[in-house]
Amino acid sequence: MFDNLRCYSIKDASLLNSQELAFIGDAVYSVIIRNMLICNGNQKTNELHKKANTFVKASSQFEALKILAPNLTELESDVVRRAKNYKTNNIAKHASIEEYKNATAFEALIGFLYLSNQTTRLEELVSIVLNDRMQ
Repeated sequence: MFDNLRCYSIKDASLLNSQELAFIGDAVYSVIIRNMLICNGNQKTNELHKKANTFVKASSQFEALKILAPNLTELESDVVRRAKNYKTNNIAKHASIEEYKNATAFEALIGFLYLSNQTTRLEELVSIVLNDRMQ
């Protein structure tokens, strides 16, 4: 049933539409954050939801991308650049255009790493972000 998950080569994943990468990256990052929060102890779901939102909102993802930028490979930087430059008609509700484009680029990076089965690299980059946030 799950044989098709993460079914792209690195090259093929890097060529996917930025919005497709961001679509899956948003979900993957959300699951990672929710998993981390659950593992940190028993909390009320309302509190979990509020805490998760502090990580997954556009402004936080924009900050995460700034933290990661010096650590990205050339290919990862290319994925981010393409996603930032992608023309979209979507309008963010609670973010500036710059925050929204950078958050989308962050999600595209996460989606790229996930779909190309680069889980070690995904964990490494997310750890950099989380370690910075926890300080």
